[in-house]
Amino acid sequence: MGAKKNLITMEHGAGGDSMQSLIADTILKNITNNKAGTVGLDSLDDGATVRISDGVEIVITTDSHVIKPIFFPDSDIGRLSVSGTINDLVVMGAKPIALTCSIILPEGFEIEMLEKIIKSMNEAALEVGVSIVTGDTKTIEKNGLDSLIINTTGIGVAKNIIRDCSLKVGDKIIVTGTLGDHGTSLLIHREGFKFDTELTSDVSPLWNLMADVLKIYTDDGKSVVSAMKDPTRGGLASTLNEMAQKSDVGVLLIEKLIPLKFSVRSACEMLGLDPLEIANEGKIVMGVKHEYAEQVIDLLKSHKYGVDAAIIGEVTKENRKKVVIKTEVGGMRYLSVPEGDPIPRVC
Repeated sequence: MGAKKNLITMEHGAGGDSMQSLIADTILKNITNNKAGTVGLDSLDDGATVRISDGVEIVITTDSHVIKPIFFPDSDIGRLSVSGTINDLVVMGAKPIALTCSIILPEGFEIEMLEKIIKSMNEAALEVGVSIVTGDTKTIEKNGLDSLIINTTGIGVAKNIIRDCSLKVGDKIIVTGTLGDHGTSLLIHREGFKFDTELTSDVSPLWNLMADVLKIYTDDGKSVVSAMKDPTRGGLASTLNEMAQKSDVGVLLIEKLIPLKFSVRSACEMLGLDPLEIANEGKIVMGVKHEYAEQVIDLLKSHKYGVDAAIIGEVTKENRKKVVIKTEVGGMRYLSVPEGDPIPRVC
């Protein structure tokens, strides 16, 4: 018998160690011309930069969306596809300017459903003043795809490019709201679980939330935000571990300060899930220079998408490349990178 083949599994697209290994060992090593500006593919940031003239760069990002189901509480795949790409630009400090949209449709898909999805995309884009300027549509045989796939690419501009590898010792760790809402609500809806409190997704385009924060600069003209990332696949756990590893720092979180809805906490306890490993689609995690943290919190709380924003910890020189949580009972534990995604096909 021949040797067992290495095959793609669901974990390879889940945002954890398996996906990072696939990217490093199979993709990155075989793409040698991977940079057109300061930030390239090898940086594995939320996007990249493209130099268009001396000293001028634009930010570009792309994402594909394979949600199941495509309609879920308070949202759908259309709003998600636009919001997710806008947020990837925002966390690099870029103002979103334009999006592209490519849709792969299975034979037999209802045109009425497609129109509803397109309207959701339009509403999300209009919310932050972003144009959808070009796209592509393909169809595939009915048995080749169980639902539609949407890819969106975004272009933005930034005065200061913000990297996910730039956490500094002393920075405060801020989240813009409650965690685990998206993945938990979608799972419950998908599986038909019943809870007293209805859970809804947090899918939101976050440029308007962050615009004023990104206008705050230090005396030397740099953003007070050291590093940012949106905690999608793998949730807060995957996101902060990646930021800590890239920045070569430690992160200390205070468990009681992490904002979680009671309904999310209860659902996760019942289902044996960790809400800190669950995808979010309307939240940002950032490191902010400590002397500006309260100012940033006040700005975030003044916007409807940031009312539950909180300082949840700080960057330390101890436990380099690790995330440690001080638990509510006074102990300490590592917040590890999840091997896979506990809830697949939610983004």
